[in-house]
Amino acid sequence: MAKIMIPDAADWPLTADLVVIGGGILGCATAFYATQAGLDTVLLEKEDGLACLTTPESAEAVRAQFDDPDNVAMMKASLEAFENLSQVVGLPGYDIDFHQQGYLFMTTAADGPETLRARVQRQHSWGLTDVEYLDGDEVRRRFPYVAAEVTAATFRQRDGWLATHEATYGFAKGSTARILLQTEAVGFQMDGAAITAVQTDRGLVHTRAVVNAAGPYCCQVAGWAGVELPILLLRRQKAVVHSELIPQNAPMTIDLDTGAYWRPEAKGGLLGWAEAGEEQPAEPADHVPADWDFPAVVIEGCMRLAPFWEEVAERLTAESVHASAGQYSITPDHKPILGPVPGAAGLYLNVGYSGHGVMGAPEGSRRVVEMVLGNIAPEDNPFRLERLEGLEHGVGEQMVI
Repeated sequence: MAKIMIPDAADWPLTADLVVIGGGILGCATAFYATQAGLDTVLLEKEDGLACLTTPESAEAVRAQFDDPDNVAMMKASLEAFENLSQVVGLPGYDIDFHQQGYLFMTTAADGPETLRARVQRQHSWGLTDVEYLDGDEVRRRFPYVAAEVTAATFRQRDGWLATHEATYGFAKGSTARILLQTEAVGFQMDGAAITAVQTDRGLVHTRAVVNAAGPYCCQVAGWAGVELPILLLRRQKAVVHSELIPQNAPMTIDLDTGAYWRPEAKGGLLGWAEAGEEQPAEPADHVPADWDFPAVVIEGCMRLAPFWEEVAERLTAESVHASAGQYSITPDHKPILGPVPGAAGLYLNVGYSGHGVMGAPEGSRRVVEMVLGNIAPEDNPFRLERLEGLEHGVGEQMVI
């Protein structure tokens, strides 16, 4: 069982096989798989608890429906871990409130049927054989609230959403790591280009291996080793609405044409829309403000394919709406950066998931630990840092669901 504590001098860990920086779901999953592999692991988290910043500000949704084989393979394995998390982490009966009500991607495009049939065929060829293609009539038969304009959709029942706080603590409690709260990493000690210790605001932890799982602060952490990461931080907002008009048996429902999405949440719904406004790259922040008018904007966006949201909007009161925001760490190809950093011996990355960190956390973290152990060669890692050489961030690329 992990030792989660605010350390003092008497129990300060002078050494570790591996130090993980960041106590969100990625850091805790990394610590779990590292201790499963027999590594003496220390996790550093500056906050009073785990999963306090970026992780809980996500939509908490998880899916394997991607349109490239690398993400499909990773996310499929991650969802299987979430489905069986109590057994994976050795905590019988542990509940992460996993709602496998599916992901429904819809379009009103005239060529939608052709486009989505081809997408489903690709997904089947990559081993994701339970994705369904639905024509417009079938979508409305299954989900009567869908607009008449929808021409086609894809659906996978095993996708859904979960409680990120519980999932994070499941990985933490299932590990044997020493998890140090209120302990901020502030730099590295290095011997030439090799890490020899992590400097914290409480003292040194000597180690030859560090996993950077610091979320929006990952560029700052990498910079301690003289490494510049090709990551932009963009604000992402969400709204939670309480209304009895929102169908609680609905899937995660996404407008492929605009990016607006919603799902059931706590006798109401959770909504998001990256394209609701133009966001500029920002510096990392612990607490990110949301726009006061975002709930109205995103509800209007969701009305397009689910007209019942118009009636929801008419009945809403200020007390029944809450908006919040976090930051996505976005790479040029919207895929994570996993594994060792050339030129900085001992530094490994588990960053840059571009809004998909919760859903990729189990398998992405497991792979990073395998790389720490030397069990995955760089050429066999499709998420290695070197792949991004020469790539630039696309101008105006906002949609990351």
